[in-house]
Amino acid sequence: MLDRRKFFRGSGLVVSAAALGGLAACTQTGSSGGGGNEEGGGGGLLEQLQDAGTITVGFAGEAPYSFDEDGELTGASVALAREIFGSLGIDNVEGTLTDWNSLIPGLNAGQFDAISAGMSVLPERCAEAAFSEPEFQYTTALMVPAGNPEGLENMQSFVDSGLTVATMSGAVESTYAQSLGLDSIEVGGPQDGVDAINSGNADAFALTAISLNWMAENTATDLEVTESFVAEIDGVLQYGAGGTVFRQEDTSLLDAYNEKLAEIVSDVDRYLSIVGDFGFTAEELPPQEMTAEMLCEGDLSSLQ
Repeated sequence: MLDRRKFFRGSGLVVSAAALGGLAACTQTGSSGGGGNEEGGGGGLLEQLQDAGTITVGFAGEAPYSFDEDGELTGASVALAREIFGSLGIDNVEGTLTDWNSLIPGLNAGQFDAISAGMSVLPERCAEAAFSEPEFQYTTALMVPAGNPEGLENMQSFVDSGLTVATMSGAVESTYAQSLGLDSIEVGGPQDGVDAINSGNADAFALTAISLNWMAENTATDLEVTESFVAEIDGVLQYGAGGTVFRQEDTSLLDAYNEKLAEIVSDVDRYLSIVGDFGFTAEELPPQEMTAEMLCEGDLSSLQ
């Protein structure tokens, strides 16, 4: 049996007091508060972080990707970050809790050094930041009242139905709802989506299947999750994946991260030993032909 908890031992994963209060970090990060200075000498951000032995990542509190549990920063994205940054000589990973829509602006403002939140690689985001190669392949699902009384199956289920779907602000499911012209509401976070169903403000909550299944098993009651699906927009299947996010100038750090990531995703057993404890399976392992460049360009044709 795989030892899927080994990364917790001596992990050095810490959530600062400021992070737990939802405040942006005011202390100086490894980036010296102003980017990696990749072209200004001094070895860039990678060398600075190695010298400091600590990296600060932004996260949005979405389980099971990255979240606080009893004062400890944890989750599948964090586990990958700990494994990879540790292999680069950066043993301590600290977190700054940030609203989802503020993650990339906070990164570019130097409030943290990278984003570890399972963020989907999308063209509009690639225009603002640099993504690692894919770490997780995503499918979507719907959280619905127990018994799924409306018989909902996918995003198309809402077309001309008079039903309302809740999506998380800034998440890719919000884009799906807009593209399909659905009756929808946006919520601030996963628990808000659950609350929207329970209050009758929404008939379902659309999010990644792995997140909804985690909530159904750990926090949500009297709700269930549909079978996962790949959303379809204008006849094109919306295959997606998420990765770690860096500032565009921090090329040395991104390249070093990608080199170590490639070693992990090429070994299924190793991949699952890191992320399997959070409900991830080989189904979430991105296919070899899926690249960050492809996703940044919005070119999904080769995956159809």
